[in-house]
Amino acid sequence: MITSKNIPIEVRSVAETLEKGGFEAYLVGGCVRDLYIGKTPKDWDLTTNAHPEQIQALFPEDDTFCNNDYGTVGVKNEDTEDETLKIIEVTPYRTESEYSDARRPDKVEFGVSLEEDLKRRDFTVNAIAYRIKDETVVDLFGGAEDIQKKRLKTVGNPNERFSEDALRMMRAVRLATQLNFAIEAKTMTSITENHEQLSRISIERIADEFVKIINSDSPMQGIVLLERLGMIDYILPEIKDAIGCEQGGIHAFDVYEHILRTLQGAADKGFSTELRFAALLHDIGKPATRTVGGKNKEYSFFGHEVVGARMTRKIMKRLRMPKELSQNVENLVRWHMFFSDPDEITLAAVRRTIVRIGEDHIDNLLNLRICDRIGTGRPKEQPFRFRKYKAMVDEALRDPISVKMLKINGDKIMDITGEKPGRKLGYVLHTLLEEVLENPALNEEKYLESRVLALYKLDEKELAKLAEAGREKQAEEEANALKAIAKEHKIG
Repeated sequence: MITSKNIPIEVRSVAETLEKGGFEAYLVGGCVRDLYIGKTPKDWDLTTNAHPEQIQALFPEDDTFCNNDYGTVGVKNEDTEDETLKIIEVTPYRTESEYSDARRPDKVEFGVSLEEDLKRRDFTVNAIAYRIKDETVVDLFGGAEDIQKKRLKTVGNPNERFSEDALRMMRAVRLATQLNFAIEAKTMTSITENHEQLSRISIERIADEFVKIINSDSPMQGIVLLERLGMIDYILPEIKDAIGCEQGGIHAFDVYEHILRTLQGAADKGFSTELRFAALLHDIGKPATRTVGGKNKEYSFFGHEVVGARMTRKIMKRLRMPKELSQNVENLVRWHMFFSDPDEITLAAVRRTIVRIGEDHIDNLLNLRICDRIGTGRPKEQPFRFRKYKAMVDEALRDPISVKMLKINGDKIMDITGEKPGRKLGYVLHTLLEEVLENPALNEEKYLESRVLALYKLDEKELAKLAEAGREKQAEEEANALKAIAKEHKIG
């Protein structure tokens, strides 16, 4: 039950100012829903019969701002350390009409009744109003009962609500996933009939809801709902090829369920958005690379991590994900097969992988391995194997893993050789790095200086080959690791 004691003083103060000014003030939306559930709201929204200019007139000029078409006024509380209370949003009662683009109203009218305001909201659980002044609850559409029954349904006709803003269909899945609610039958049917309206919504808005689903406690449930309701086509159509794509070997599930269970494993462990995306996309290239061979016609997916990385780059770009996040996820997908058999991995290979993935992301690569293992349906990673992986990484991190860690630099090389900056200098530095990655003991100033003089006697083409030798070595090591995986899984 909600009481005024559950409401922070900052929120009560804004409501009290509105009430003393002669206006009504109700908490509304997600904050009321969360209070009913027993969760701490992530933001606080008030609605009132005051117009935007009347709201702003009640507060110091510097403490408010109004920056959207819905008349929402932000009231600032800069003294609080609680981020959820720094801005309290106050929106006038409003009604909306005509949604030509299936996302924004053509006309917004202020000054209507609270009832009219609640009618235009999306779901019943978000259409409960609470007046702090006298603790009055206004629940015209049975939202409290739906919260109790863990049921999500629209306010009124679902076809009308989704035609007003097609993104509400994504929001339905997001809320059902976050709250662990079931979507009511009529609402679900309406989504299946209207999901094509999502094509009119910007990918940025769709992706924002998708990321919230990925970051929820039950992302597996969310992806399943998106696929069953026909909305995955507008977000991640590539995943449909994984449905029914059998794997065999150690895998108890097809590629689709394995991917979802890997993602859920990342969520269960509270891992980052970056790692959750990597978990979701790590085997996205398997359907395109599946072949059948061997005496028993087993499946193999050679090179799926390379194909998957390319697909990941396109997917993250399509979803307008931040550049750094996209690159990190792509790298994790590309190298997720590296940790297979600790007896087959050399320290030099580990050092090269750290160069490829980045020192700050090697733990994510290890954690992706854990989630991948969970997704097979088998017990978690054997502790001794994982300890060995981690020990090798820790040991490798003590050794040079970048040009910056060499005990010689470009300026020193130019002093020794009298050469000017250019490609040849870069080739020399990377050749030295490859040698040191193989044998960290060579990272000594005297050796490196003598080696520089020898390298500069070579022509540029020979140097280029030496600088690229590390990639060839990495490819060879990875091929050997894949053979070990195939042997372990009995697919080669």
